[in-house]
Amino acid sequence: MPKVMLRKDNESGVMTLYVAKKDLEETVVAMEHPGPGKWGGELTLADGSRYFVDPMDEMPNLPITVRAKRVGGDED
Repeated sequence: MPKVMLRKDNESGVMTLYVAKKDLEETVVAMEHPGPGKWGGELTLADGSRYFVDPMDEMPNLPITVRAKRVGGDED
């Protein structure tokens, strides 16, 4: 499971996911659990790829580095 960085632009509200191993940065277009009460789960990116981040009880302070698993593809 690669480590990824999740960050959010405060002005636009756009969240991005960055995978350093692949030098990939994409916009998060959907999240399984956007809160309140639970945050994370399956994230869908603008390029159609999906990653799973263990759900958290609340939205963390961003940026944050977490482990993520690629859904439906190679496990990098």
